[in-house]
Amino acid sequence: VGIKSWIFMELVAPISLTYAFLNNPLSTGPHPPLTLTHPPTFLATLYLLHYLNRALVSPLRTPSRSKSHIGVTLSAVGFNVTNGMLLGTYLASPAAQDFLSGAFARSTFWFGVALWGLGLAGNILHDEILLNIRRNAKAKGKARASPPPTQRKQEHYAVPHGGLYRFISYPNYFCEWCEWFGFALAAAPPPSFASLGAFVATAAPPWLFFLAEVAVMFPRAWKGHQWYHEKFPDYPKERKAVIPFLL
Repeated sequence: VGIKSWIFMELVAPISLTYAFLNNPLSTGPHPPLTLTHPPTFLATLYLLHYLNRALVSPLRTPSRSKSHIGVTLSAVGFNVTNGMLLGTYLASPAAQDFLSGAFARSTFWFGVALWGLGLAGNILHDEILLNIRRNAKAKGKARASPPPTQRKQEHYAVPHGGLYRFISYPNYFCEWCEWFGFALAAAPPPSFASLGAFVATAAPPWLFFLAEVAVMFPRAWKGHQWYHEKFPDYPKERKAVIPFLL
C-alpha cells in the first residue's frame, strides 16, 4: 500500500466514527456532552488518537512503503468505515451511556485505559524498530553505487531485535490486540461465550472490533513467522509468532 493509499484508508476510520458519534442515530434525546469528563467522549477521543497517529504521524515516519493491490486498500477502507460507524453509534447510544455512567470511578475502566495506552506505546515502539531497518537500508543504498532493484528490495528485510521482538515475531500485532482489548474492557460489558447465539446477542461493537482484529491479523502473523524462518536460517528458534511463550 502506497503512502497516499495508506493515509486514505486509515483516515476514514476517525471520520466515520466522528460522523456517527455526532449524529447519535440510536437516540432521540440530546447529544452527549463533548467533554473529556464524559466517559463515551473520552473513549471516542482515544480511538481518534490511535487513528490520527496511523493516518498522519506514521506516514511522516515511514521512509517508503511497498505498493500492493487496490483490493487491499478497498477492503481496509470498508472495514475501517464499518468499524468507525459501529463504534461511533455505540458510544453515543443509550446503552453505552448507561454502562459508562460512573465509569471513571471503576478500576476496570482505568485498567482498560492503561492497557490501551501501553498497547499504543508498544505498537509505536515496535513499528519504529521496523522503520529503522528500512531507514538503514535506504541510507546504505545512497552511500554506494546504485544496486539492482532486486537487491534494493532484499535490503529492506532483516531480523528485527529489541523490545518484545525477543519473544515474538509480531509484537506490533500483539500490542494492537492489547490496545483494543483494553478499549473494549473499558467501553462495554464482556460478551457471553456460552453459545454463538449468546455471543451475537451480547457482543457490543468494541468487543467485535477486538475479535475482528485478532481474526484478521493472526493468519498474517503466522504466515509471516514461517516466512522469517524460511528466509533467515539463523532466525531465533525461541521466538513465538505473536503471543509471548505460547503461540
